[in-house]
Amino acid sequence: MKKGFILVELMIAVAIIAFLTMVAIPSFATFMGKAKRTEAYANLHSIYTAQQLYRAEHGRYAQSLNGPDGLGWKPQGYTTGGANEHFNYTYGFAHGGECTGYCTGKLNTSASHLGQAFANDTAFMVLAAADIDGDGEPDILAIDQNNVITILRDDLA
Repeated sequence: MKKGFILVELMIAVAIIAFLTMVAIPSFATFMGKAKRTEAYANLHSIYTAQQLYRAEHGRYAQSLNGPDGLGWKPQGYTTGGANEHFNYTYGFAHGGECTGYCTGKLNTSASHLGQAFANDTAFMVLAAADIDGDGEPDILAIDQNNVITILRDDLA
């Protein structure tokens, strides 16, 4: 008697593996998206702290991340912005340039998605945007002067 697998048994095993893969990949993609979003939460809270310190010193909130009258804030490890960065999201305001009004993450999300960001004497809203799942629509998060993070556009939904 020969020992081994017959073709039908192998085909059933391959079909089971394919089915399990089809179930696991969407869950893994969601998990990766949530991990990327966690980075944004940490950086937005860091920007909130920098804004509070800036307001304590200047009596108003800063309207840029860096430069004259800026927060002096950059994501940890920031170099020149874009694909070589170690962070995913683009942070800041739509106006100004790279690393003045905004800092671009490795997903290269355009600062045009930060258009709702603002700062004045009594309030601010700074945004973070990134196409975390590659569908062409960015995930957009905002933090305000009350340290409240709001999801303006949910790229994981």
